[in-house]
Amino acid sequence: MEVTIDAKGIYYRKLNDMILQAVGEGADKIVLENVNGQRYIATRIDKPVDIEIRGVPGNDLGAFMNGSTIIVRDNGQDAIGNTMNAGKIVVHGHAGDVLGYAMRGGKLFIKGDVGYRVGIHMKQYEDQVPVLIIGGTAGSFLGEYMAGGILILLGLNRKPDQPIAGDYLGTGMHGGVIYLRGEVDKTRLGKEVSVFDLDEEDNMKLDQFLREYCDDLGIDYEQVRKEKFVKLVPVSHRPYGNLYTKA
Repeated sequence: MEVTIDAKGIYYRKLNDMILQAVGEGADKIVLENVNGQRYIATRIDKPVDIEIRGVPGNDLGAFMNGSTIIVRDNGQDAIGNTMNAGKIVVHGHAGDVLGYAMRGGKLFIKGDVGYRVGIHMKQYEDQVPVLIIGGTAGSFLGEYMAGGILILLGLNRKPDQPIAGDYLGTGMHGGVIYLRGEVDKTRLGKEVSVFDLDEEDNMKLDQFLREYCDDLGIDYEQVRKEKFVKLVPVSHRPYGNLYTKA
């Protein structure tokens, strides 16, 4: 059952109550019209539901999400996918800061650019692996304190000499992998990571996730794959361990 809700002028708590009520009454697809900054959309849904958002949702979209699919037809704000457990969020525009904070699973696809501290504290457990793909560029502290998962940064449509990411890339990272399309300025890297070429397993992972990403966002996969990718992985599993041990 599909339900359409006009969110114009509705306070975020009331809107989220309306969404939860629709799900409780059997809706498996919800279309939200005229969304304008309402926070915490889909945070209390604990079953697979498709949500299409027309407008710009507010902070913490899909926080703690556990299996739903959210399609945003515009830009997104901060903290999308906060502590997300499962499901998928696809944003057809740009997005803000602190995306995917402590993601434990699921997929977060952003078509455009993102802000600062994206993918920090991402983690994984056994076969539950979070995946975050960014089509544009990222601000500083990308992948900070990353403990697991897969983060892919494409840098599409950037200007000449524009860096793919800001400073302190991978600072404190001690697990997971960051894939970068193109060359990376090593002076921007955190001291805990190093740059490596891809192996066969890396290319298989990239093929799998990039095909899905490109299909979802209408991007030419072959064009994306024309450029060389490199990977960042941590060179220490306890980068700050010496700070917490006795001399």
